[in-house]
Amino acid sequence: MTPVTRAVPTALLSPLAALALSVALLPATPAAAQLTRSVAPETRFEMPFPCGQAWTGTTRDSHSPSRNAIDWNRTDDKDDPVVASAPGTVVRADPKSTTGYGHWVMLEHDNGERTVYAHLNDVTVALGQSIDQGALLGTVGNTGNSYGEHLHFEERNAAGVLAPYFAGAPFAFGSTLTSTNCPDVPLAGNFLGGPAAELVVYRRAAKSTFLVQRPGLAPKVLRFGKSTDEPVVGDWDGDGRANPGVRAPGRTLFRLRAAGAVTKIAFGEADDRPVAGDWDGDGSWEIGVRRPTGVFVLRAANGTSTSVALGDSDDLAVTGDWDGDGRTDLGVYDRATSTFTLRVVDAQGLAWLAQVPFGQPGDLPVTGDWDGNLTTEVGVWSPGTATFSERRAASATAARSRTTSTVFGNPR
Repeated sequence: MTPVTRAVPTALLSPLAALALSVALLPATPAAAQLTRSVAPETRFEMPFPCGQAWTGTTRDSHSPSRNAIDWNRTDDKDDPVVASAPGTVVRADPKSTTGYGHWVMLEHDNGERTVYAHLNDVTVALGQSIDQGALLGTVGNTGNSYGEHLHFEERNAAGVLAPYFAGAPFAFGSTLTSTNCPDVPLAGNFLGGPAAELVVYRRAAKSTFLVQRPGLAPKVLRFGKSTDEPVVGDWDGDGRANPGVRAPGRTLFRLRAAGAVTKIAFGEADDRPVAGDWDGDGSWEIGVRRPTGVFVLRAANGTSTSVALGDSDDLAVTGDWDGDGRTDLGVYDRATSTFTLRVVDAQGLAWLAQVPFGQPGDLPVTGDWDGNLTTEVGVWSPGTATFSERRAASATAARSRTTSTVFGNPR
């Protein structure tokens, strides 16, 4: 039976009571080309390249649209990855243009500032998507009005192109800089075999790591993935413990590690975002993706897939067993309003939605079974302070939901 979605007041949902651009800014016109600003941007931009890479940035007086724009190069840089300098929403993604900026991406950041990434070879994001710092946007190319492979990069506000800053410091044109774009990505999972989920961060680096919190001990370190991979967590072999996984956006390839072996599965499109869950309740987790259109595509163990539309293009995907029935459910998080929308399907095949406000604008969502009762709760991670906040459901000993906070990971 195809589930039918019904939106009802949260107060009426007893199963869920506990969890109760459009403007595309075009390249500057000749009149605007002279507008430059020496003030520092409000956004803490990082270099548009993966952690640890060294690149040289140059400009010239005739540089369009402004001499504050940077042309980045390094040896043999064709098809090298280009990543987001800061979290933002894609307000332009053009994978086809042969003039001007060629293939290019523009991100709008929370305070209205923007970054431009131009002359790309490949574009791996789509209009409207919410993109985290360090996520892959495309690859270095030579498209449009370009004479040799390079990345054309701009930091902008409403008035024009800003003098570039990285990691809070002004950039000196002609210098070589090493990227400190090494953000942690928040996750959770039962890696240690206890009843409750542990807090986890995926640390982007040339050789990335999953760091699993162990209270009173050093974090458990699992080395897996690389800087541009998107992390996923799941019990791939059904042994009751979570395992690491990653998806390479440009290659659409999942790599899932369990019991010392790595399984590779090609699934989805380049601009999809990965998700994972036990869709059929058999104890072993499967993979899926969320499309830029807001559609989840869930892959069964036999390779077939089903699609579910939920949320807007700029929402972030979350998964969890919201009602404790053993099957993983879907959800989304709106970073602008700090609101989770959670979906469950009842025994009659009807899909029900509940909205749960939690966190602050700009937080990143994280979900887990915080108290080990086999029901998933929501939480957030605040990038500026590296603080996990877990929303714990009401219980026999606590009449109301409560929040616990833990600092884990590196602040941005």
